Amino acid sequence: MTAHALLQSIIASPIRAAATPTPSPSPAPDFNPDTVTPGLVGFAITFLIAVAVVLLILDMVRRIRRVRYRDEIRQLLDNEQLRELDDDVDPKPGTERPGTEKPGTERPGTDEPGDPR
Repeated sequence: MTAHALLQSIIASPIRAAATPTPSPSPAPDFNPDTVTPGLVGFAITFLIAVAVVLLILDMVRRIRRVRYRDEIRQLLDNEQLRELDDDVDPKPGTERPGTEKPGTERPGTDEPGDPR
């Protein structure tokens, strides 16, 4: 046998094996596929898995909501701290926002201290 013939037989044998149909086993004559059910055990297992999935989803929603609320509170506290720091820092002269003067300070051209005119 030559190398060429050997190579052809190695390549062609899997192709021939894949091309030949294999017979499928036929069920026994007394087997009725309509009467086969998972039974009470199958129902119980399916029900328990469904209950577990619902409980896991509820727990996940609760945890996500808790994380979101904590983040909102943290942002509110950070904003409040920034406002307090901003109020504590004395602004440069002439950069005050209207209506934010400290009591007892007098603006030029006003009759009374703190008068917004």
